[in-house]
Amino acid sequence: MKVSLVTLSALLPSAFALWPLPTGLSLGTTPLKLSKGFDIKIGIPNPPADLVAAVSRAKGFLANDKLQALVVDRGASSASAIAGAKSLPSLTLSLATTAKGSSLKSISAEAIAPIESRVEGYTLTVPADGSGAVLKANSSLGLLHGLTTFGQLWYDLPGPSSRTTYSLSAPIQITDAPAYPYRGFMLDTARNFFPVSDIKRTIDAMSWVKINTLHWHVVDSQSFPLVVPGYTVLSEKGAYSASKVYSPSDVKDIVTYAAARGIDVIPEIDTPGHTSVISKAFPEHIACPEATPWASFANEPPAGQLRLASEATVNFTAGLLKAAAGLFESKFFSTGGDEINANCYTQDNETQASLASSNKTFLQALDTFTQANHAALRSVGKSAVVWEEMVLDNPVTLANDTIVMVWISSADVAAVAETGFRIVHAASDYFYLDCGHGGWVGDFPTGNSWCDPFKTWQHAYVFDPVANLTAAQAERVLGGQSLLWTEQSGPENLDSTTWPRAASTAELFWSGPGGDVQAALPRLHEQVYRFRQRGVAANALQPEWCALRPGACDLTA
Repeated sequence: MKVSLVTLSALLPSAFALWPLPTGLSLGTTPLKLSKGFDIKIGIPNPPADLVAAVSRAKGFLANDKLQALVVDRGASSASAIAGAKSLPSLTLSLATTAKGSSLKSISAEAIAPIESRVEGYTLTVPADGSGAVLKANSSLGLLHGLTTFGQLWYDLPGPSSRTTYSLSAPIQITDAPAYPYRGFMLDTARNFFPVSDIKRTIDAMSWVKINTLHWHVVDSQSFPLVVPGYTVLSEKGAYSASKVYSPSDVKDIVTYAAARGIDVIPEIDTPGHTSVISKAFPEHIACPEATPWASFANEPPAGQLRLASEATVNFTAGLLKAAAGLFESKFFSTGGDEINANCYTQDNETQASLASSNKTFLQALDTFTQANHAALRSVGKSAVVWEEMVLDNPVTLANDTIVMVWISSADVAAVAETGFRIVHAASDYFYLDCGHGGWVGDFPTGNSWCDPFKTWQHAYVFDPVANLTAAQAERVLGGQSLLWTEQSGPENLDSTTWPRAASTAELFWSGPGGDVQAALPRLHEQVYRFRQRGVAANALQPEWCALRPGACDLTA
């Protein structure tokens, strides 16, 4: 059957661990267990190596998740039914259709393909009669997603001498594909540094909920940890320390690791604002470096912006972006464009002199600066991503394939949509994970975060991606993402700040809007426990007493 997300949620048993919810799902009520010799087979000639690796990971999760049902007795009351259940011998992966002479591309290749050309759907059939399960797709991405779903179907029941991996819902028929092609998570690694191991663990968690884009805000005013060939002095003088850098080999490791898990890594070097740290290596290119009081020159310290009206700075920035783009496989590269401080340029004699000599206004200079940067990116096969100010507050000339991220407010979406560009939802009033943790600015005891309140998973879950848009404008919505700005985050709280809230956004943009938070909560609890079993310290959503009694802690219970 193919039903709406609301209807589908109501049909699910209270403890059912699928996340994101498949867009087409039929369940039975027959117990089924994995056979002791259960195997996952690839019925495809010469399968890509990363698909073989994905199968190996899936087998490992089945063996090691040991997730017990989140009910009071943890599934013990079903023991007799499970003991008499038939056994599933295997899962076989196959292509839904086979074109003559065609071969299956790798997960890694498909992950970085043009976003609107990616094929991510799959079908999964799990019979109740003891015959083998079948996973079919027309892409390696689809097979990867199907493996992820298959692994979420099962619970663990410990026994006196052995354990049983089981489901109570056979037969199972799933036909699934994402509502939106862009499902992202943004991580800022400039305010505070995150080791490669933390980023890779986050990538793993992203893949478990079918997030397919890591937006990597890699540098900012505070630090420049990215080692860019030809511009290595930036990280030498701008990183927090020699150990807190991302070398080209680190970047390759992260990009390769992500691609093998179906994730595209989109880097961001914000320009012309948020660039103070560049003054440590190239002071001639930065206006108002570390000027005080900082609040007069920037949205947060330290102040400093690229001298966008200087021809030398324009050439420097274009060269830097082109060199940095060569480290990444993605077809996209973000040049930012947010929070440009006018006073910084007004007070900068060099910028004012450049504007006067070129007979340009600030906006004309910004347009020239932006076009040069984007031309440099296009020369190496990249399309630009920008923040919303580039089409609203400071409208500049942008190529038609530019993606605009709406971050200031969800109320700005309609205005951005009117410009005709493709949109990614990133609104601070729904998707900012750093909001609501109190103010971080010193000597301000009554301060709160600028984007209060805390953004709960429920708040993001009920967002409507096409609210107030025409049908034509809705077609320009590529998807959305959760974002973690890290003024108050580091390796120590990365997992708990991100998860499971980012999973809420993942389901919104995979399954589509209209979900029921009451029905979703038990499934999200399951994800928290599964994440913990896999080494990701996801935050608790409720007391465990509530997690074991779905609905008992609802406001009206």
